[in-house]
Amino acid sequence: MKLGSLKEGGRDGTLIVVSRDLTRAVRATGIAATLQRALEDWSNVAPRLNALSESLNDGSADGQFDLDVAALAAPLPRAYEFVDGSAYLPHVERVRRARGAEVPDTFYTDPLMYQATSAGFHGPRDAVKVVSEDYGIDLEAEIVVVTDDVPMAVSPAQAPAHIQLVGLVNDVSLRNLIPAELAKGFGFLQSKPRSALSPVFVTPDELGDAWRGSKVHLPLVTHVNGRWFGAPEAGEDMQFDFAQLLAHAAKTRPLGAGTIIGSGTIANQDTSLGASCFAEQRVVETLRDGTPSTPFMSFGDTVRIEMFDPDGVSIFGAIEQRIERQAAP
Repeated sequence: MKLGSLKEGGRDGTLIVVSRDLTRAVRATGIAATLQRALEDWSNVAPRLNALSESLNDGSADGQFDLDVAALAAPLPRAYEFVDGSAYLPHVERVRRARGAEVPDTFYTDPLMYQATSAGFHGPRDAVKVVSEDYGIDLEAEIVVVTDDVPMAVSPAQAPAHIQLVGLVNDVSLRNLIPAELAKGFGFLQSKPRSALSPVFVTPDELGDAWRGSKVHLPLVTHVNGRWFGAPEAGEDMQFDFAQLLAHAAKTRPLGAGTIIGSGTIANQDTSLGASCFAEQRVVETLRDGTPSTPFMSFGDTVRIEMFDPDGVSIFGAIEQRIERQAAP
């Protein structure tokens, strides 16, 4: 099934079930008011949501309406926790090379992960607002999974049972702020503003054979200003799968229902498949030409991130955003 949230009913939105073709929806408030509430009682709520999904898809659901993506909030407008990994070895190697840093030996056996901003997510059509272009505005096209309640010290073998939803994220980065922050030895803060989530999250069964080994085996397609930017294969070159990322995050603490776990920027060794962020594209250009030729994003630029099934049908809908200046308060 596919789930989303309308921009109504307060900060956590109103839960809706969305048709597989992303054209129709029905409010699920008789089952759970919000997606967060549904995840907190997932074993009881999911079967009822699935029944509503089946009736929506066969046309028999009462109260169905045409879906307007502009009316959607993020599926989880705010989450108790968002931990973002960096699971793609090519991305880690290239971005670290760009700032003169080495890939730590432990990366090959222990995931990189940081605590990301979760108090609010942009909806799929919301503008990304930034104070200054000098911050080095970048997109990061990633996949996320969402959990139910996860016990502390869950093993990678146990972890897949706790992955209930899959979606996309544009994990916005302000590249020119990152070096000074990391030099302090205490991680990201100002360089990682709010991210944007795909119009819907889907249960793993919606992905069919593309969901295997706790990975999504499909390209993630990004366009910038209407031009193709990249379509790396998400199932390739992923050093740690989502089960391993989940187990890593839960090593010393339980994870509450609704925790979002990010894959990190999708990247392949094959650079002909393009990139999922500008930082990586600039490193490729530097290695090839001696200097980067692609600037970071400017006000007025647009980004579109989407994933399609083998028949060319959009799975999660598109994150489509414009970069805009944030006015002073």
